[in-house]
Amino acid sequence: MDIVFLRDLRIETVIGIYDWERKIKQTVVLDLEMSTDVSRAAASEDIADALDYKAVTKRMISFVEESEFQLVETLAERCAGIIREEFDVHWVRLTLNKIGAVSAARDVGVIIERGEHF
Repeated sequence: MDIVFLRDLRIETVIGIYDWERKIKQTVVLDLEMSTDVSRAAASEDIADALDYKAVTKRMISFVEESEFQLVETLAERCAGIIREEFDVHWVRLTLNKIGAVSAARDVGVIIERGEHF
């Protein structure tokens, strides 16, 4: 299994359970690891044979910016589902960091893995 990764993707969105959070945009940070087989793309040098990380990035930005979930768990689950379904990814590890959610901590969030390694 090969992995295509994307780190430190910062997106502004409405996220949170408190009334004040529902009125502002906050930054969430996504880190993605997605299983794929890069050998076909490496041989052909054709983006059609690759997991197009730019397309994944654009889709994540569009989805997250438009979302208004209360929980980071829900946002993470939906993002992982989109990646697996729309980009034919069998396994994804997604880290969603809600910077500043806890004043005494630099980072807070969730890490989820969905699917199976091949």
